[in-house]
Amino acid sequence: MVNVEELKKKVEGAVVKIRPYLQRDGGDIEIAEVTNDGVVKVRLTGACFGCPYSQMTLQAGVERVIRQEVPEVTKVEAVA
Repeated sequence: MVNVEELKKKVEGAVVKIRPYLQRDGGDIEIAEVTNDGVVKVRLTGACFGCPYSQMTLQAGVERVIRQEVPEVTKVEAVA
């Protein structure tokens, strides 16, 4: 079990690093939820919402960076 508030702050720090790349293509990212078992639920918005490459962006970009920056994260999921 992890402290959700501390984990969320760390995840927010990682998202700050990812956000400019998404915004450059007209998209953005929001943290929807961080669970006590280390699952981060994110919402891709703007041009990223519904983009055919959004799943690849989520796995190859977003999840990779978040898990690299915050090892306590066990999984990153997209939510609508």
